[in-house]
Amino acid sequence: MPIFPVNTARYDPYKSYRFLVYFGTSTTPVAAMSKVTALKRSSDVIEYKEGGYNIILKGLGRTKYDPITLERGVTQDQDFITWADAAQKLDSGHPTTSLANLRREIRLQLLNEEGQPVHGYIIHRCWVSEFQALPDLDAGANAIALEHIKLENEGWEVDATIVEPKET
Repeated sequence: MPIFPVNTARYDPYKSYRFLVYFGTSTTPVAAMSKVTALKRSSDVIEYKEGGYNIILKGLGRTKYDPITLERGVTQDQDFITWADAAQKLDSGHPTTSLANLRREIRLQLLNEEGQPVHGYIIHRCWVSEFQALPDLDAGANAIALEHIKLENEGWEVDATIVEPKET
């Protein structure tokens, strides 16, 4: 018997295009979200040798979390630009006087085919290190205008409040 509850009736993997992103404690997902880059972490390896052994032992070093890029179609919603502006204002060239809006928690939810959350992640202390307000504009192209923000973060974890629904 497995230690964790597992839906053994599910054989197909979840689709990567069904997801929602939330900023902070908001209950409304970010509008028009089209892409989130991978959640990735890596740890340094510390090699050392003990007397009497002929092998090199390996220990766990510092853990790094890669930046995450969020991409969406340009809309009237101001979430991206407001957050990006918290890092730097054009008139002063430095962060706004109130840094309360600089760092946020992000919640990411993967949905099943019925639109129910099945996996979730909480990404901690994110801040905008790069903001692209518009892509290259080309009157001859057949594309949607996309904006993106690159988020530095201080780690992520599984959202334990999301429980996989039982399939019928």
